[in-house]
Amino acid sequence: MRVLIAGASGLIGSELQRQLRADGHEVLTLVRRRPTAPHERAWAPDARVLDFRVFDEVDAVVNLSGASLARLPWTRRYKRQILESRVRATRALAEGMSMASTPPKVFLSASAVGYYGDRPAERLTEDAPRGEGFLSDVVVAWEEAAGLAPEKTRTVLLRTGLVIADGGALTPLKLLTAVGAAARIGTGGQHWPWISLYDEVAAMRHLLTSTLRGPVNLAGPTPATSDRVTRALAASMHRWHLLQLPEPLISTLMGEAGRELLLASQKVLPLKLLADGFHFRDATVEQAIAAVGRRGHDARGDATSEEPARASA
Repeated sequence: MRVLIAGASGLIGSELQRQLRADGHEVLTLVRRRPTAPHERAWAPDARVLDFRVFDEVDAVVNLSGASLARLPWTRRYKRQILESRVRATRALAEGMSMASTPPKVFLSASAVGYYGDRPAERLTEDAPRGEGFLSDVVVAWEEAAGLAPEKTRTVLLRTGLVIADGGALTPLKLLTAVGAAARIGTGGQHWPWISLYDEVAAMRHLLTSTLRGPVNLAGPTPATSDRVTRALAASMHRWHLLQLPEPLISTLMGEAGRELLLASQKVLPLKLLADGFHFRDATVEQAIAAVGRRGHDARGDATSEEPARASA
């Protein structure tokens, strides 16, 4: 397949390029500068500048664009950037595909488990209704923009949680753990939807040729609480896990971001992926974190030395 990626230079986009090329696919990337390589195509989503003819060249489009949620504080201005960066990029892609004479067969568009809001004790499948809060509002607008893609293009909404990787959202937790400050976050009983970076991308590869459409939860098959995540990280780094960050302190220091990213409880289940025959390489958060640790001791990196695992039966 020829696959066009928006947001290809990020953590997930880089791994997606690696796995796709290892599978023998051709990858094109959208860049917000002058193209310098044959596989690059220019775009300026904020200005709605994109040559729609690029969509006649490709079989699939993967959208990973959006401002980082980890940047703090969430000021009113930055919250607007979080929303607009996602909606504008997604709308530009969807509208561009609609203008193509032969639209791509599939559109994988990033989304987030923030859709579900804070839902303690609930089992959250793809059929669960939306929750409340800023992130839920963002995801609804984000997914509505993806819905502008042409009907003949199968659109999949990738509702992703915490990606376990050597980088990204795990970075601040690793830094705290490295200096001996590993801590229970709030009560520690809130569920954090997680998925390893490898499985996140392997699931995308699976979905490129699946028949699934609409929202798909990209979360590990074994739910884990935040305490289980932070303890597994401390164990993998051979550090103590003795401290606790009380909820009021998190709320005071991080505000809305802390409440929605760290204190919200979301027991997200990947029912659609499992029913569709997808096999997770990392079935537990401990396995995912251990894999990150192994890569840290391998100069070549686990991602470059390992053959891609089968993504489906």
